[in-house]
Amino acid sequence: MGYSCSVCGLMFVSSNVIHIAIYYLLILICSVLLLMLMQSGALCARRVRGGRTSQPRRPQPPPTNRGDTTESFPLDFTAVEENMDNFMTQVKNLAQSLYPCSAQKLDHDMKLNFLRNTSVTCNDGSPAGYYLKESRGSRRWLIFLEGGWYCFNKENCDSRYETMRRLMSSSKWPQTKTGTGILSPLPEENPHWWNANMVYIPYCSSDVWSGATAKTEQSGYAFMGSLIIQAVVKDLLNKGLDNAKVLLLAGSSAGGTGVLLNVDRVAELLEGLGYAGVQVRGLSDSGWFLDNKQYHHTDCVDAVSCAPTETIKRGIKYWGGVVPERCKQSHEGEEWNCFFGYRVFPSIKSPVFVVQWLFDEAQLTVDNIQLTGQPVQEGQWRYIQNLGTELRNTLKDVPAMFAPACLSHEVITRNYWTDVQVKGTSLPRALHCWDRSLHDNRHNKAPPKGCPVHLIDSCPWPHCNPTCPTIRDQFTGQEMNVIQFLMHMGFDVQKMAQQQGMDPSKLLSMLSSGS
Repeated sequence: MGYSCSVCGLMFVSSNVIHIAIYYLLILICSVLLLMLMQSGALCARRVRGGRTSQPRRPQPPPTNRGDTTESFPLDFTAVEENMDNFMTQVKNLAQSLYPCSAQKLDHDMKLNFLRNTSVTCNDGSPAGYYLKESRGSRRWLIFLEGGWYCFNKENCDSRYETMRRLMSSSKWPQTKTGTGILSPLPEENPHWWNANMVYIPYCSSDVWSGATAKTEQSGYAFMGSLIIQAVVKDLLNKGLDNAKVLLLAGSSAGGTGVLLNVDRVAELLEGLGYAGVQVRGLSDSGWFLDNKQYHHTDCVDAVSCAPTETIKRGIKYWGGVVPERCKQSHEGEEWNCFFGYRVFPSIKSPVFVVQWLFDEAQLTVDNIQLTGQPVQEGQWRYIQNLGTELRNTLKDVPAMFAPACLSHEVITRNYWTDVQVKGTSLPRALHCWDRSLHDNRHNKAPPKGCPVHLIDSCPWPHCNPTCPTIRDQFTGQEMNVIQFLMHMGFDVQKMAQQQGMDPSKLLSMLSSGS
């Protein structure tokens, strides 16, 4: 006796008499596959990946006859009785193989939508908006805040408008945007969030997502970053967010800081509108900046050359910046403190996962450490090492975080975000564990024991983690390994080995192996 299900060229045949439970399981699988195909209206004529044709990962069995051009994905049920885990792995692989096949006629891109509330605008008064890719049937929503520095007075905002108008105006925004990293709709690039409703909010307020003031003659610009987020959330309630179970507010760089400033405001907004059932969480990538002393002081001309504390002190006044109420109460009169992660985090009620490179390029830039051209001096090298130590210290009480010892900036929207690991755990895996731990416990910011979510490198040098993103020589374009990179930065093997109390050859060996 055997059972078969044929949908779009998919064949399942049991070779022997199978328990009746397997029969019902087959029916369930076939029903799910049929529903997926009906939703997309696509025939599985060929496999595609993100709209681009690709070679299959492994050879497929030939078609049963020359007239049939569909693919066959066989499942071996003989192992079911002995190993259910193996069978479910086959089912998972089948589903992932089927997804791009059934979705080949779907548009993966996010579509541009302008806000219904036209009074909420970009810097220049053009309408603010967002990109959306709906995933019907999913109750998970991911809202991403773009980064891109900021400006803090009329002069450098004018300069920013001339050189980076896209970050201050919506006048030339494209109609669609393709998601990458955690915004990707492809399971192989985004293993746990690929099927969520994706929202990308372009950064056009230049205020670290904190402003709440309209355009005035004095400022010359509107600063409405915080209001833009609120308006987007309200618009999305009519597009399915009202039925959401989880809303993950994510962001990188200035967007990462924006997450820390706004995640509780979003939760309070939804609760106030009667949607307290939506679980609001935050994911802050590369937005955990330090208010430390610069390596050497320079004139405060723009956001890059000015000390972080000085730019924020000036900016918060210019923007009419809004900070979380609890943090404001803790730093009354000095609300600028709330723009720095380790100062605002204790006041945040919502669960937040922090992703931060220990040697963040943007932090080093504002600290006036230049890593291009000539090798760094000994004083700069010590400053860089101390920066890693300072960041570790500020992150020690953050229950959910991922901090590799790499020299980089931003990660969650990069296509290599699945490759970087800390202590053998990748970022997607850590986020998935954190996500699951919060499934039934909304207000507990500390995941249960056994979840690999508090992950921080202990090695003391930039790029001492072998899974760090590739570094290329700025002049030659060639890839550099760890030793080449450290030598380029002026790393003294003899001196460092002496400080570590080991033989120089042993230190080189450890560096070469990524220890």
